[in-house]
Amino acid sequence: MNPLSGLSGDRRELFEIRVQRWRPDLREGLLDLYPEAVAATLEERLIELAARAYAERPDDLHHLDLVRTLTPDWFQQPGMLGYAAYADRFAGSLTGVADEIHYLRELGVGYLHLMPLLRPRDGDSDGGYAVADYREVRADLGTVDDLRKLAFELREQGISLVLDLVLNHVAREHEWAVRARAGEPTYRDYFHVYPDRTEPDAYERTLPEVFPDFAPGNFTHDPELDAWVWTTFNDFQWDVNWTNPDVFAEYADIVLFLANAGVEVLRLDAIAFLWKRLGTNCQNQPEVHSIAQALRALIRIACPAVLLKAEAIVAPDDLVHYLGRGRHHGKVSDLAYHNTLMVQIWSMLATQDVTLAVRALQELPSVPITTAWICYLRCHDDIGWAIDDTDAAAVGLTGYGHRTFLSDFYTGAFPGTFGHGLVFQANPATGDRRVSGMTAALVGLDDARSGGDPLALDLAIARLVLGYALVLGWGGVPVIWMGDELALPDDPRWADEPGHEGDNRWTHRPRMDRAAQARRAEPGTVEQRVFAAMRHLAATRAVLPMMHAATQSQVLEPADPGILPVLRRHPEGVLLELYNVTGSRRAWPAYRLEQLGLGRHRDVLSGSDLPVDVDANIWLAPYQAVWLLAR
Repeated sequence: MNPLSGLSGDRRELFEIRVQRWRPDLREGLLDLYPEAVAATLEERLIELAARAYAERPDDLHHLDLVRTLTPDWFQQPGMLGYAAYADRFAGSLTGVADEIHYLRELGVGYLHLMPLLRPRDGDSDGGYAVADYREVRADLGTVDDLRKLAFELREQGISLVLDLVLNHVAREHEWAVRARAGEPTYRDYFHVYPDRTEPDAYERTLPEVFPDFAPGNFTHDPELDAWVWTTFNDFQWDVNWTNPDVFAEYADIVLFLANAGVEVLRLDAIAFLWKRLGTNCQNQPEVHSIAQALRALIRIACPAVLLKAEAIVAPDDLVHYLGRGRHHGKVSDLAYHNTLMVQIWSMLATQDVTLAVRALQELPSVPITTAWICYLRCHDDIGWAIDDTDAAAVGLTGYGHRTFLSDFYTGAFPGTFGHGLVFQANPATGDRRVSGMTAALVGLDDARSGGDPLALDLAIARLVLGYALVLGWGGVPVIWMGDELALPDDPRWADEPGHEGDNRWTHRPRMDRAAQARRAEPGTVEQRVFAAMRHLAATRAVLPMMHAATQSQVLEPADPGILPVLRRHPEGVLLELYNVTGSRRAWPAYRLEQLGLGRHRDVLSGSDLPVDVDANIWLAPYQAVWLLAR
């Protein structure tokens, strides 16, 4: 039976128009992945899945599809502000999250990313990324009906719900893996399974280790399977086989299910790892972008209000491809994490020098104007120092040496540091040492607060606010990690919870402190100062047309190695952003402002003019950010 037969004529016509528009992108992506006959069969199967999902889609989401089709830049607007949190640690449950909508709106949030909440395996689940069922919610958080209700309530308040979709692997307890171990050939083919170590050993010659401390190697022998299975992340996370078209169809159906539950953005977790190729590191393979293109085309047919976000924490040269380069231009993910910006902010704060950041950010190619970066200062994960060796060499550094310095600096090992995070996953073979810690710990705020030093506290708050000023000033979708708006400290009891003791990333995944949350209304408290600064940044940004994500940020040559200059040109004017990344006052020459048409200017963050001194300079206070508009 035709899934569309029960629909009105105009609704059927709309579906057919979308199919005509997006089928070529779908077909092109599939042909990159599979032989022609296989791709053609899969294409028809996917169109049928889309038709069924379209027919079942609730009326309010059909309305949202129409609105978003007419305003495709909805997520690029200057007023967009994101917030990321674990539902349980933020509010206890999905119902609890609904009770906190007023708090999110007070901050100015329009995009809420709730960390993995689909049902994981019991016990250690890699923070929820070992999914046992994509169609169920964690029992302690609620039900799928609670998820639908929350999505509706958020949407009513102008907040889009963002969820993780783990594409690279499933939990060993997932039905597919259970049936594979039971001997069903169909499901065995859903995974990369090898009878002995011959092929795994060949792959291992070029594969890095993601978790060398507690999950060395990339393959696990499973006694029930009586074979070796590919496990990039943990032995209980089985990598799925995307060369199998049935796997593609399964995930397409899951995407459509979540879209009809009201999810508006799907974060494609570990997308860089999807395609395996012998002799490579099995990351960022060209087929990854074809998978994203085909999924995006399918979404545009069935539920165009939904966006895809690539979680690709990769080297700068690989990063821009997740928003579309070459023939994939503008056809893959709508959003991608700006990992380079995040790393360079921390680098600038540690060195009090912008030279490397200027080089790295200038070298990044422009991205399609229909896409947006996710800009962030930190997230639920550790910070890995993605410093490009070529960029480092261009400014007189070595990549290895600078990565070592940053690891030392932000774990308290470097003399005079203000950062006190934890070493995560040290790898003696590569020298790689990633860092865990809340923003407050990494900018020195935790130490300053406990030490009772008012000046150190002021400087630490200034560093935190400067970091977020850069995040909000870059464009794209800025995202606040839960608790940073209140300068929450590291969780000192992170290892006490069962299953967390071996993973120190839980130090920067604290539970929301309701007392601290209440102190945002108490003048002079750290929480009030930081929360007010965040709200001010978001409110100021929201009225600046130059902050639209289609406007590219241009990093200018610095006049002072301590000040990062960022220019955003828009038909309605020029915005010059200056960021003093040092703990001392720094000057910027007035003639540079005049060259940009900013001889008479106003700092929209402070609401005042910046006076020019007798030497024709303007001055920035330690860790000050200014956003300058012409008067």
